[in-house]
Amino acid sequence: MDARLKQKLSKLPASPGVYFHKNKQGEIIYVGKAAVLKNRVRQYFQKSKKDIKTEALVREIFDTDWIQVDTEMDALFLESEMIKRYMPKWNILLRDDKTVSYVRITMQLEVPDVSFTRNPVDDGALYIGPFYGKSAVEKAVRTLRKIFPYYSKPYTGKKTLDSDLGLTPGIEIGRATPKDYKRNLRKMIRYLEGDRDKLIKELDKTMREEAAAGNFELAAEARDQLFGLKELKKKIIFSDKEFLDISSDQALNELRRLLGLEKPPRRIEGYDISHQSGTNTVGSMVVFINGASARSEYRKFKIRSSTNDDLKSMHEVLTRRFKHKEWDFPDLIILDGGITQVNAILPLVQPFGIPVIGRDKSGDHSRNAEVKIVTSDGKMVRLSKSSHIARLIARIDEESHRFAITYHSLLKRKSMLK
Repeated sequence: MDARLKQKLSKLPASPGVYFHKNKQGEIIYVGKAAVLKNRVRQYFQKSKKDIKTEALVREIFDTDWIQVDTEMDALFLESEMIKRYMPKWNILLRDDKTVSYVRITMQLEVPDVSFTRNPVDDGALYIGPFYGKSAVEKAVRTLRKIFPYYSKPYTGKKTLDSDLGLTPGIEIGRATPKDYKRNLRKMIRYLEGDRDKLIKELDKTMREEAAAGNFELAAEARDQLFGLKELKKKIIFSDKEFLDISSDQALNELRRLLGLEKPPRRIEGYDISHQSGTNTVGSMVVFINGASARSEYRKFKIRSSTNDDLKSMHEVLTRRFKHKEWDFPDLIILDGGITQVNAILPLVQPFGIPVIGRDKSGDHSRNAEVKIVTSDGKMVRLSKSSHIARLIARIDEESHRFAITYHSLLKRKSMLK
């Protein structure tokens, strides 16, 4: 380790966060999370015995950056987002596929259950993830179970030890109804999908309103959930074996410079259209805040005009989107398409002063498609696939495409069952 890197590491904070190891070319080669950044990152450079792969990683590290977050749970989610964005080679080489995990929730059932899986399937269940580090996400969700009790196996109606321990909602002993259970489970889902700050504020408001109305049981439930969530940072501890500061995200700063924006775009919305020969046409809106996906802000649209015209469909989606004044407005919009798609919605966004770009894949919809963007003035910009800005744009575009395809597939299944 040279003096430059040693000096930089001396500034590591004693807080949770995500760290980024880079090679000499500035490429991110490994992303990790830490309960205490100072301790975790320094371990890589200590003269302790390491396995062969870790030694090889350390030899390749030329620089390290990091982002501080408020809680260890935040670090878990941010690490997952950054790995999906950058796909660092050493995350693949060092981690067995078994460490990638999804939270599976059977919300389609009257009494859902919560479990973990490595392989999501199209079975109607809700899958949240992927998360990197199986033990960490399982520990986090099991801690959430003390705040939002759930069934870890399909419901049988029989009393178990978990019922006595308060780890189930207690439908089997009359403590709650299936409706109560689903209402609380939706809160846990919101927390897992990143809607944590808003959820905590709503619980605080609910607690006060129910207490004022004399609904003391509901007020106590909201109070316990509120206090439980605030305690999470003390309870979830990551094993050592295992950029929400907007100014630290290089991709956002590169976007600001490229598009001539006054400041980095905090909220970015990505849009896509999906259909099959004009049937079951849908539109998707995905939202990235501070460079990370904000799943609780995603929205889907069933196209009412039932058209095979993607331009008209995109126009309808944006028209309906801007009628929702209660949704925060974006600082940047990214469309799946070229200058034709951009020009089609410019009249809608210009009154709001929102910049728009399109990702022009020119028919290549593979994961390795060249990252080309079209600006509202018709300028085509080709981006290096390894650049921060290209990784972010590709990530947003892929997520909007995935979300649209998922909704289209759902409508297709429903129409086939009629």
